[in-house]
Formats: sequence, structure tokens, C-alpha cells
Amino acid sequence: MVATGSTDGTRGGLTLTVDGPRWRAHLESVAAAHPGIVPVAKGNGYGLTLARLARRAAWLAGRGHDVRTLAVGTYDELPHVDRRWSGDLLVLTPWRPWVPTPDPALARRLVHTVSRPADLRDLLHADPGARVVLERMTSMRRHGMSARELWEAGDLLRKHPGARVEGLALHLPLGHGSHLGEVARLVNDFVAADVPTRGAPQIWVSHLTDAELASLRTQYADFDWRPRIGTGLWLGDRGALRVTATVLDVHPVERGDVFGYRGRTAPKAGHILVVSGGTAHGIGLEAPTGEQSIRARAATLARGGLDAAGFVRSPYAIDSKQRLFAEPPHMQASMLFLPGGARVPEVGEEVDVRVRYTATTFDRVVVTP
Repeated sequence: MVATGSTDGTRGGLTLTVDGPRWRAHLESVAAAHPGIVPVAKGNGYGLTLARLARRAAWLAGRGHDVRTLAVGTYDELPHVDRRWSGDLLVLTPWRPWVPTPDPALARRLVHTVSRPADLRDLLHADPGARVVLERMTSMRRHGMSARELWEAGDLLRKHPGARVEGLALHLPLGHGSHLGEVARLVNDFVAADVPTRGAPQIWVSHLTDAELASLRTQYADFDWRPRIGTGLWLGDRGALRVTATVLDVHPVERGDVFGYRGRTAPKAGHILVVSGGTAHGIGLEAPTGEQSIRARAATLARGGLDAAGFVRSPYAIDSKQRLFAEPPHMQASMLFLPGGARVPEVGEEVDVRVRYTATTFDRVVVTP
């Protein structure tokens, strides 16, 4: 269930509350600073839902910002956004032969990412007028063509004048220092391949800093730079977002009392709190970390040991202090252990939850007017 408006009557689940004026001001500031921005709406919509992001992209365009294209992650996500956004739609996952042919009305707006010459050949056979961006392999090594394959794609496209080439796509890794040298080399490969485009070639990029974008716009002034931005746009001002859960039940326990699915015993006197939010929401499900340090690995091992003993810090905070899971989260609720001496919240009280937005499903999203 998704609602917009007051928080009245929204207790009982995991709720994302958005400070509407502050969030909208942030969206406008990002759009204004990035001409040609391509908002990315994929997955769970960064916790905000795909439909809401599509409507908000349309709102940005209506406010006069240079927003012409909305990007989605997969073809399966198109039905969630295509009626809420009337502009072009870019699919980030490369086209493969098993992708169904879209209806003609959608096909006119659809821009396919193509990462292999064989796929380009099959796509143009299925739809000679297809709109495409050619993805070049970057140091991320996920999808993309080599320099030689770009030449092959250029030769093929010159034989299909009905196709619309929208430019080059580059998906760069996060961090790893400056991307300027790599981008310059890859753009030069595109130029050398003499790929036929309509109008100024467009370079669709992810994970460039503002300084890198400014430098590249100056260096390649004849190109139209299209920054694809998701997290920095929708979640860039975390102060505008608050996640809360509801206290559903409170039970006093003495040391040795048995509780939970697994018959664990209370380590000392305190309270068991039952709060909304569980594995169905993504609570307690941790994605692999990108940290490679010895300290980070040691912390992971420590968490594993704590899990075996049942003393794992939860994302729930009461009076600004994160509390421990009493046992692993249930599907739609979690049990916390609150030691004696701590303030005991009332049933119905809202408590803060720290989550990873892209991995969390909320019962409701409330955007204040």
C-alpha cells in the first residue's frame, strides 16, 4: 500500500516519510546543476516506488528542467512508468533477442542499450527503425563492446539508415580515482568507429563527478553529455527522509525466560519489543559490502559470531540508541531486546529505523505537502 499526505492513520507498518518541500527543492537543485540529466528509476524505485519517480521526473520537466529521458533498469519495469512519463525511455540492461517487441506507440519512445554486434543485427532485423545507444566496455567490465566491435557496429548501422543511433553509453565503476583518461579514450574509440548518429552525438554516462562532467563538456563541446543519475537525485538529501516502524507489543522478561521461534532465553531482565518490519521488507538482509579492508572483514566475522549468540545490533533505534535483535527478524515483524533501566516505549509508538533504501520495501511512502 502506498499513500501520499498526512502521517495520520499510517501506524502498523514500515513507513518512509518524505519532507516534501525539502525533497522537491533538492530534486530541482540537482536537475538545474546537470543539464541533460537522465533520472534513473529502477528496482524498487530507491524505496520511493517506480511510479512516484516517473511522476516526479515529469514534474521536473514541467518545471522547465532539461529532462528529456527517463531510464529504467529492465524491460519489465517499463509498465510501471510508461503511462506516468510521456518522454523517451532508456532501458539500461542491454537488449537481448528474447526481449518481446514493444507495441508501436512505446517503440517510438524506447531507446535500447546494445552491447554486442550480434544483438544489434538481430534488433535491426526485428525493428529496422529501432533507437539505440551503443554501450562500450569500461573498466567495470559488465557489458559493452570492444573498440573493434564498435567498428563492426558502425559498419552495420551504415547499412541500416532507418535506425536511430542516440550515441554512446558508458557505465563506469564507482571511485577508483579520476575517470577522465578512460572516458577520453573510449569516446575517441566511438569517434574513430564513425558510427552514424542523428544530430550531435550523445554520451550517456554514469558515476562521473560534477568536476569530471564539466571538464568533459569543455573538452568535447560538440557532444551532448547525458548524466544518468539515480541515488544522487532521489536519495541525495537524506535529511529529507525518515523511516519509522511501529511498536506492536511489549513484554517484560526475567533472566532465563524463554521467547521467540527458537526458544532463546533472556540474558537478563528487560523487555521484548515486537516492532513492525521484517525480512519481507528487507530488514536484517544485508547486501555484500564493497569494503576490502582487514578491519571491515573482521567486523563481518564479529557480526557472524554475534548472530550465533543472538546479540546482533538491529537497525531500530529507541531514544537515539540502536537496539539489539532478540532473534533473527520474522517475515513482517522483528523482536528486540531492551535491557532493564532503558525507557520502555508504548504500544503504538513510532521508532526510527536505519535502512538501505534500495533494498527495503516500505508498507507506505508518505510525502508531506
